[in-house]
Amino acid sequence: MKPLTKREEEIMERYWDKGGMHIRELQALYDDPKPHVNTLSTLVHILEDKGFLSHKAVTAKSYKYFPVLSRDDYRRGSLKNVVDKFFGKSYLGVVSALVKDENVSLDDLRELIKKVEEGGER
Repeated sequence: MKPLTKREEEIMERYWDKGGMHIRELQALYDDPKPHVNTLSTLVHILEDKGFLSHKAVTAKSYKYFPVLSRDDYRRGSLKNVVDKFFGKSYLGVVSALVKDENVSLDDLRELIKKVEEGGER
């Protein structure tokens, strides 16, 4: 999965929240000063090239864009990329780093293990 820039991620968040939209509808979701339609159009086409969005023709000159990759799939893919790149594809390495840096306590880790064993989280 190709990584997203901050601006691309902002656009995808709007599509994930609202579903299919025309570029003008996307523009309306922004606070003033709103990004220019041409800027949004360029970014939407990049997202389409990266496989995050697709479109359908509404009229001969009007297209509605919609997400083809879910927010959850993006999160999983992003996490996998981080694990692969920075932890040698080791999820154990990630957990070890979190425990070492005290972002996750040993009690939290024990609770997580208990939930996984009970089938509550995967």
